[in-house]
Amino acid sequence: MTVSASIRRLVTQRAENRCEYCRLSQTGQEALFHVDHILPEMDGGLTVMENLALACVSCSLRKGARQLALDPQTGRLAALFHPRKQRWLAHFRWQGFRVVGISATGRASVDALKLNRVVMLAIRSEEAFFGRFPPPDRE
Repeated sequence: MTVSASIRRLVTQRAENRCEYCRLSQTGQEALFHVDHILPEMDGGLTVMENLALACVSCSLRKGARQLALDPQTGRLAALFHPRKQRWLAHFRWQGFRVVGISATGRASVDALKLNRVVMLAIRSEEAFFGRFPPPDRE
């Protein structure tokens, strides 16, 4: 999937230069964040602003074409977080450097995207040193 420079710029601006899943700032990261299809192209997702999200490389690769994952609390399938249709704070909260899922969608997303792996906790700690963590509330 290739998106134009203008679409990339608009997606990045709308996301305030942060991954829309884990809220990591793109500033200071070595890899350029991906423009992710929320509804995958293979499932009919279009390359339109309403279906695009800025995603760090880790979240993008872990999400892949998935839309569902297991909620570790219930063992049932739950929809992954949808940045265009859902509010981040309705599904997640911060506990120190950890992301805590507060809904089935939040828990499934935290688990599937491995939002609290050791390296992410270390990155958030470093981000705090530079004043980029915690991210500002968007809502």
